[in-house]
Amino acid sequence: MYIYNVTTNIEESVHDEWLKWMQEIHIPDVLATGKFLGAKMSKVLVEEEMGGITYSVQFTTVDKETLGKYYSEDAPRLREDAQRLFAGKFVSFRTELEIISEH
Repeated sequence: MYIYNVTTNIEESVHDEWLKWMQEIHIPDVLATGKFLGAKMSKVLVEEEMGGITYSVQFTTVDKETLGKYYSEDAPRLREDAQRLFAGKFVSFRTELEIISEH
């Protein structure tokens, strides 16, 4: 299994609006693609020098091929939504993780 991790630092001026949008619209839209088994959203408990509040969203998927389909079929549209609503107010980076074992 794979984890598609998106870490985002959001400016405090739009934090509440962004958090509501993430929980009620964006994460459900990503899951509605059918390419992920579930998602976890976590607040990063490290104070950033640049300010803002940082979150990590981890989407679990069955394999790298399914993740590749998400990138080509869905990601551009879903990323555009974030840019349209919160342009210049956030920074995101993405990480792919392969689950080796669970204990």
